[in-house]
Amino acid sequence: MTIHCCSNIAFIPNDIWEAITIKVATDSIRSLCSLRMTCKAAHDAGEADIVHWSVSIPPPHATLWWWCLNPEAKRFFDRCMAAGNPELLFREALRELFIRRNENVGIQMLNSATSTGHAAAKYALSMMLMLRTDDNVEKQKGLELYRELDAAGSLAGSNARCFSILTVSWPGEVQMPRIEEQHTVCASPRCSTRGHMPLLYDYRRRAAERNSVHAFGRAAHIPCIQCRADYDLQAFVNLP
Repeated sequence: MTIHCCSNIAFIPNDIWEAITIKVATDSIRSLCSLRMTCKAAHDAGEADIVHWSVSIPPPHATLWWWCLNPEAKRFFDRCMAAGNPELLFREALRELFIRRNENVGIQMLNSATSTGHAAAKYALSMMLMLRTDDNVEKQKGLELYRELDAAGSLAGSNARCFSILTVSWPGEVQMPRIEEQHTVCASPRCSTRGHMPLLYDYRRRAAERNSVHAFGRAAHIPCIQCRADYDLQAFVNLP
């Protein structure tokens, strides 16, 4: 007996294939590659710029070492970067800021990644803007971004993302900006915690070196959000 298998795969519209491929790409690169090998329609859908924009980029510690040597892998990541993949934009922005020292280019990339909703890029952008001493409007914009991250509960996770990328991707090469007294965000003469954040940060850092429970909590107990921003500035410039 002969069994005939019929498939309607050829009749699936291209936009449906593209939507499926985007959904798979947001899971992992491995999932995307597996899907693209199933049929020509899936392979062609995987060529779309929106797919390269959407693909989930693994963290540095989970990136296969041979990807940087493989021409096909390099072409893939170049396509993702050209499509404006938010995670790659964020990482390249950190490279421009703290390796190549191109602040204007790095800030522009952070703005682009932030506009897509990338929390870690938003955190880095808020820190860089609050470090400005020549533009009070930009400094206030940085504080507003910081408030939004604080309200969303994204501060600690975003700081950890920056730390992971800077320490794993470019160990020993990072040059973070210096923080001076004029970078202080809190300017209220009535604030009882104003000016004490460097001391609190140093206390937390030393506690972490001793594996003490006092290393946890950051500045969450501080009621003044501007002082909490000052604490995070201390943590940011001491990331690597």
